[in-house]
Amino acid sequence: MPLAPGYGETPLPHEELTALLPAVLDVLPKPITRADVYDLEQGLQESVYEGFMPLALDGSLSVAELLSDHFVRSLHSQLFGPVWQWAGRWRLLELNIGVAPEHIPVDMRNALGTVAYRWEHTGDWTARQLGIAAHAEVVRVHPFTDGNGRTARLLADLVFAATQDPAELQYDWDLDKPRYIERLRAYDRHRDVTDLAAMIPVRKM
Repeated sequence: MPLAPGYGETPLPHEELTALLPAVLDVLPKPITRADVYDLEQGLQESVYEGFMPLALDGSLSVAELLSDHFVRSLHSQLFGPVWQWAGRWRLLELNIGVAPEHIPVDMRNALGTVAYRWEHTGDWTARQLGIAAHAEVVRVHPFTDGNGRTARLLADLVFAATQDPAELQYDWDLDKPRYIERLRAYDRHRDVTDLAAMIPVRKM
């Protein structure tokens, strides 16, 4: 999901500048814009994807490993660690979305554990639905200061790849954003992933 036109030209506010690592502050042109930072993050995302995806495809990363709070923190750290001080750390501030900060560690562990248990012990979900369920739970808990959506989407990609035999499809995240947000909110209310998974298309790998 790219930056909205014009949004990327916005200079970072002071509170975000202070969260950037000193090395990043030194190398980026001034004033630092959202687009500058986004470009760095996109490069990292591609690198992390290329590092993890083969492991998901060949079974080196199991579903149980992927669906763990430890892996989600590690994934977030690798996606954002070279740029932001908060990478890989649970959120400490109260937001108008997500669970309260003090509940994040337990809620994240329980949510992913429930998804993993349901996949292993029931036939409720397809592989396509499992990846989206994992994605939706990370978005619902909203465990990080920022980067929750990108972390959740990459987690979904890896889970989907790891649970297809053979892996032939991948999610297409070029979405109708208002409709996507509406389905995420509906999932928060009833925890039924059917409609959300159905609206996220897939394509050949």
